[in-house]
Amino acid sequence: MPLIQAQDREYLINEFSQLSQPVKLIFFTSKQSCEYCTEIRQILTEVAELSASLSLEEYDVEQAPALAAEYRIDKTPSIVIMRGGEAPKDYGIRYFGIPSGYEFSSLIHSILMVGKGESGLSAASKAWAATLSTPIHIQVFVTPSCPYCPQAVLLAHRFALESDLIRADMIEAMEFPELAEQYQVMGVPRTVINERVHIEGAAPEAVLQAKLKEAVA
Repeated sequence: MPLIQAQDREYLINEFSQLSQPVKLIFFTSKQSCEYCTEIRQILTEVAELSASLSLEEYDVEQAPALAAEYRIDKTPSIVIMRGGEAPKDYGIRYFGIPSGYEFSSLIHSILMVGKGESGLSAASKAWAATLSTPIHIQVFVTPSCPYCPQAVLLAHRFALESDLIRADMIEAMEFPELAEQYQVMGVPRTVINERVHIEGAAPEAVLQAKLKEAVA
């Protein structure tokens, strides 16, 4: 049974027709620990079938450890969204855990963002990202039932698109309880920047940029 309903398929086909560059989805799985791999595989397969500009590859981290290391995949299930085609580019955009519920919308918007090559950030944020010289790792903890989480995830992904030094992960807190406990996630979204700077809730662009500056100060 399809997970994407017919009317949603038509809407997505129209949205994906606006992509100006190919998008590659890479799905990393594991036979040892991948609770929702079957569901994620179906989601990504159905999405990739909606446009010739989309492609999907799947790898088992145990069978392709070098590739997993190349993409900095240290847990599964995980999804990489990157530019495909003849000029591939990894923007550091990641999903760890199933992008279901409200997070399906952030998955779609991140695909559209990469496929259009436009982050949608303000000129000021773009200019700041262009001058960045210190690596930044953003982790956004979410749950599928959180209506405010996609906003936080997509904003983090927007900054990742603008700088090769920024990585941005969506982390489904219930699938990775050890990480949620490590970073003291009591509510979502909770954004963790470079292990030590935190944001509670879905912050606007200016607030996130200020926190990113704080993390590298």
